[in-house]
Amino acid sequence: MSVDQLTSIRDRFLPMARYVQQEYQYRVPAGYPIVHDDANRGVTGLELDPSHSIYLTSDGDAMFAELTFRSSRYDARSSAGREKFGGRNVVDRRPLPADVTDQALRNMLAELMSRWNSQQTIIHITDT
Repeated sequence: MSVDQLTSIRDRFLPMARYVQQEYQYRVPAGYPIVHDDANRGVTGLELDPSHSIYLTSDGDAMFAELTFRSSRYDARSSAGREKFGGRNVVDRRPLPADVTDQALRNMLAELMSRWNSQQTIIHITDT
């Protein structure tokens, strides 16, 4: 059931992902961005580089949005009581409702682009 729902979400998500792919074509490492489109196997998504991606996935029963990003190397909120490793990949897996709106899909893509743009060492190839 959720693979069919993922296919309907894919039809709305892919045009947005392809637009981001065109916009980031010269900002990311060679060979990226990559749009993954295999809704029959339960996955569709966009990968800006190996550490920044968004995938809409299905395990057959439920749907998820998996946002992967690199954590900031500089974090003013870390403290002696809480260990935080900067530069480490974070996978944020969120449940995706069957009736997800276009705005929610755009917001997830915008979050991915924001995390890419705010990297400390990437300023020379992004818009400021």
